[in-house]
This record gives sequence, C-alpha cells and structure tokens, in this order.
Amino acid sequence: MVVEDYSVSHESFAIVQCAACSLLLTNPRPDVASIGRYYESEDYVSHSDTNKGLVNKVYQVARVYTMRRKVSLVNKAAPRRGRLLDYGCGTGHFLAACQKAGWQVSGVEPSDVARAQAQERTGQPISSGDLTQFPSESFDAITLWHVLEHVHDLTGTMQQLVRLLKPDGVIIIAVPNAESPDAQYYREQWAAYDVPRHLYHFTPKTLTKLLRKHHLHLRQTLPLVLDAYYVSMLSERYRAERNAGLLAAFKAGYKSNQQAVQHGGQYSSLIYVGSKTPAEKR
Repeated sequence: MVVEDYSVSHESFAIVQCAACSLLLTNPRPDVASIGRYYESEDYVSHSDTNKGLVNKVYQVARVYTMRRKVSLVNKAAPRRGRLLDYGCGTGHFLAACQKAGWQVSGVEPSDVARAQAQERTGQPISSGDLTQFPSESFDAITLWHVLEHVHDLTGTMQQLVRLLKPDGVIIIAVPNAESPDAQYYREQWAAYDVPRHLYHFTPKTLTKLLRKHHLHLRQTLPLVLDAYYVSMLSERYRAERNAGLLAAFKAGYKSNQQAVQHGGQYSSLIYVGSKTPAEKR
C-alpha cells in the first residue's frame, strides 16, 4: 500500500514486503543523513515531551501507567537489578523510573534535544548512538521501547546489542504489530506505520525470525493494551483530517483489543522478551 507521512512532510511512501523473509519495509527509506527533517515536529512527543493537543495530553497521562508496568516487567524478567541500557531512551522518563527502582542506567539517544532532557532527568551522560563504547556482556537488561522500527542498520545494531547482553540477561523489544486488528481496519491511515520514521513494520513472525537470526530465544510475548487506543486516536485524526474523534477512536481501540484476545494475541503493539538462553535453562 501507499501511506502518507501525516506528521511532517505529507510525502507518500510505499509499504513493501521482502519476498525472502516477509519483513515489511518503507520504500524509499531516507538514509541517516536525510532522515532528520522527518522528525522536525513539535508533535513528536518522544523527542519533545509536548503536551499540546488532546492526543499528546492523553499520551502524557497514559505514560504514568505504562511506565510503572514497564519497570515492573523489567524487574521480573531480568536476573537482577544491575545494569540497564535503554536504546533510544528519548527524554529519559523510563531511565529515571528505573533509577528510582534501583537500577544502574545507561541510555542511547540520537536526538540532541531529547538527549539533553534525558541527561538532565537522570544525571547521567547519554550516548548519541555509539554502542562500541560499552564493554561486552555488561548489561543485565537492554530495552527498546518503540525504537527498533526506526533503526537504519538493523543487523549491525542487533549484533551490538547481543554483544552487550550478559549471558543470563534479557532484551525487551516493543514494536507496533502490522497484523493487529486496528492495522487491518485503518490500513493506509494506520498511525503506527508512521512513515518514513518507521523504516520497518514488524509482525510476530518477522520479529521472532529476527531474534532467532541473532541466536536469541523468545521467552515471552506481552501486549501493550493502551496502544490500540492511542494509535486509533491518531488514525482517526488522519482519516478525518481534523481533531481525533474520541468516541470512534475508543470504539476502534476496544474492538482491536477484543479481537486480539480472540485471535492469538495480535495486539496493536507487542513486547517481546528475549534472552541468550532458553527460559527453561535460566
């Protein structure tokens, strides 16, 4: 399908599928040198912390709930509360919450604006993107919250992240699910395509393949239930070319979650928990 960049440029991009591995990709994909201008929007909440507009206000409120859940998940999944790396840490809210929970935190964030806020929020230096600076097997937990779909060098980044993970550590990856009911319902207006910022569009099949390719074992798949409502709010705004229809968005998000329950857990966004060793050997 052909999808419009509703957030910034209003240019159109195709969603294509790899015949060999089934991975969905944005085409054409802006390279590292040219992608920056597609993030230049005050509405890009993960970089600006903006609360302008109804959708962003809802996002800020929902983040309080999701942050607690994310920290709880990491605490339960990791072997210990040791060192944690948040790759694509944005403005540092998750890192700060993990700090409060007793973790030693490190972050990577390419955006200058977001990185400055993360450093101020955590009191820690935040890397602009160089993973080679970290020693091998130095992290008990590595997290990527809606980040992997933005990464240009998918193979190289995964290789580095696996190198940094301790033998008994966990890697936690959250991405939108292009097979979710809300993706099928909104199609070209599905906000989680977010072209061209999202370079890849994962499904449970392709994400599991990616983990396997890098010798990681999938331990657990969990839903991000609130994402269906947030994505539906954005999608309704794109569809109607006006402010989000709250009632329509709530109905679509609720229906998507109900259908996900009935059809194998195909939620709007999914969290994948992986490790170097199978769960039964941990």
